[in-house]
Amino acid sequence: MDLKELKEILQILEEKEITDFELEEEGMKLRIRKGPAASANHASAPILAPLVASVLPSLGGPVSAAAQASPAAVGAAATPTAEAEPGVTLVKSPIVGTFYRTPDPSAPPFVDVGDHIRVGQVLCIIEAMKLMNEIEAEVAGEVVKVHRESGQPVQYGDALFSIRADR
Repeated sequence: MDLKELKEILQILEEKEITDFELEEEGMKLRIRKGPAASANHASAPILAPLVASVLPSLGGPVSAAAQASPAAVGAAATPTAEAEPGVTLVKSPIVGTFYRTPDPSAPPFVDVGDHIRVGQVLCIIEAMKLMNEIEAEVAGEVVKVHRESGQPVQYGDALFSIRADR
């Protein structure tokens, strides 16, 4: 399963308002769950949980190469937020894991503050379940801030980079 297929599945699930989805194929298992929507009449109703996808190896056999290659090259969830200054895109973590700025400890960082980046350029790696997931830029522009240090744990939605998009 590649990034494009995963994004299509997520889009269909959002459009159809499906709250629980599971797919298993050739040693790869995909489970997506979304919490119940909070009703306006019930103040004690649970808060809507973010849509979270997890790719797990199935217990039946070896993990397929496609599952190992990029379960979360799920690209950078680059979305502007109200806190960001105008024209600056906040790149958020699409998964839970450990943030790394370099491909290995002795290598230079993928990007630094002041670097000009292009769409698809690797910004960092997030290690999750022993898989190294490259997070790529979804916008071209200048890196204005790096929000994390190598080796720090990150949660879904944590800020990773601020990028001033090209005009």
